[in-house]
Amino acid sequence: MGVIFVLIAFSLLVALIFLGAFFWAVKTGQFDDPQTPSIRMLFDDETKSNKTNTNQS
Repeated sequence: MGVIFVLIAFSLLVALIFLGAFFWAVKTGQFDDPQTPSIRMLFDDETKSNKTNTNQS
């Protein structure tokens, strides 16, 4: 029974470490992507034209 408590405590510790790493990554800007939003509009028409071309064939 004592092993279950040790495993639960260890899993909570690991979960808190991963949660802290996630918040650290968000805070330091690891998920910011300044380039993709500016070029996303260039690829939008290309995907729509490919869908219409496959339907016409």
